[in-house]
Amino acid sequence: MTSPKPKTTQTMKPATAAKKLGILLSATPAEFQEGVVSRSELNAMQAAPPAWLADLRRNGPHPKQVVAAKLGVSISGLARAGITEPLTTAEIDAIKRENPAWLEHERSIQAEVRKEAQRLKQS
Repeated sequence: MTSPKPKTTQTMKPATAAKKLGILLSATPAEFQEGVVSRSELNAMQAAPPAWLADLRRNGPHPKQVVAAKLGVSISGLARAGITEPLTTAEIDAIKRENPAWLEHERSIQAEVRKEAQRLKQS
C-alpha cells in the first residue's frame, strides 16, 4: 500500500497574482513583487484585502482591463483612443466627466457587442 503524497502548496508568480487581484504589479509593494503567492494567500487577500491592496483598488493606478471596465469600453477601444498607460481613479473620473466623443463612440460599440452576444446566447 502506498502512503498518500504530502499535499504541495500551489503557488503563483506575483504577475499572475496581481492579474487575479485586478491590480498593477508595478504599483505593489516590493515584498509582493519579489515573492511568490500561494493560493491560500491569494484567497486571504481577496477576502480581507491588506491596506495597500484596498488603496490600490480604490485609487489606482489601474491596469488596462480595469480602466476599460470602469469606462465601459473594451481594451481595444482604449488603444484606439490612444490610452496605453495605467490610469488612476481620479484620471478615469476626469475622463468620465469630460465624456469625450471617443468615449461615447467606444461605449456604443461595446453596447452593440453585448447585445449581439446576448442575442447569440438566446438563439
